[in-house]
Amino acid sequence: MDIEKFRSAVMNPRTRTYCVLDAAAVPNLPRKLYEFDPPNYPLIRGELTPDMVHVVPYLALMIPNEKFTSWVLENAFGKNWGIIVQSRFSIYEMRRHFRSLIQVVDEQGKAMLFRFYDPRVIRKFLPTCDSEQLKAFFGNADAYFSEAEDGEVLLSYTNAEGELATKEIVLSDKE
Repeated sequence: MDIEKFRSAVMNPRTRTYCVLDAAAVPNLPRKLYEFDPPNYPLIRGELTPDMVHVVPYLALMIPNEKFTSWVLENAFGKNWGIIVQSRFSIYEMRRHFRSLIQVVDEQGKAMLFRFYDPRVIRKFLPTCDSEQLKAFFGNADAYFSEAEDGEVLLSYTNAEGELATKEIVLSDKE
């Protein structure tokens, strides 16, 4: 994978770039967040028990040229660690938005965790959305990025006037 192509695709100087990473998928994510110290928040509300710290999703700000950002860009792709999001909104507003998405109710009224931050889920979910669902899901987000199934392509999703626009960005350094 061409890491500079990856970096230029997701890091936009006109917006903030965030990642939503799944601690259950990322080895030692709580330790990495502590070591690199990017602005970050768990998406689950309340006090986390020690075992929960290692399985919940975290929202983190990706600051250009910071060690955390480089670590994510160099290690996450191809492993289904999470998604990347571009937004003009603050981390607090994005946390509120993502927390509003994380819990859904099934047909029987049972609350369930919606793993929208899993690339395997977002790839299947977004193409099924109608314009109102896209509006709600995008909320404060300008673009979502996830890895494609083949691990060679980055998928970019935007809400283009109520229609999902998907762009494939080939990240292979083989031309």
